[in-house]
Amino acid sequence: QVQLVESGGGLVQAGGSLRLSCAASGSIFSFNYMGWYRQAPGKQRELVARITNGGRTNYRDSVKGRFTISRDNAKNTVILQMNSLKPEDTAVYYCNAISPQDEYWGQGTQVTVSS
Repeated sequence: QVQLVESGGGLVQAGGSLRLSCAASGSIFSFNYMGWYRQAPGKQRELVARITNGGRTNYRDSVKGRFTISRDNAKNTVILQMNSLKPEDTAVYYCNAISPQDEYWGQGTQVTVSS
């Protein structure tokens, strides 16, 4: 059983930056996809960014050019660098990992962007 632990959330002014980190308790090499989702109050959880084991990435349109996802298989971590943050980025951000057999979620970290 792999556990995912997020860190790096917080309160930031619009235009600022945050760096979210997701640390896995075991190897992430077997995970085909690792990604970040977010859920704002009253809204459905949505995919923010995802990266494959081969390093291919995809982003939701609203964060393209501002967010960057990366993974370090040796350190079992996935990073989401968020720049030029906007109030509409405010949400709880969740780390997600998908292998051929399982799917895992972290507990979430709050990101609040003030205007």
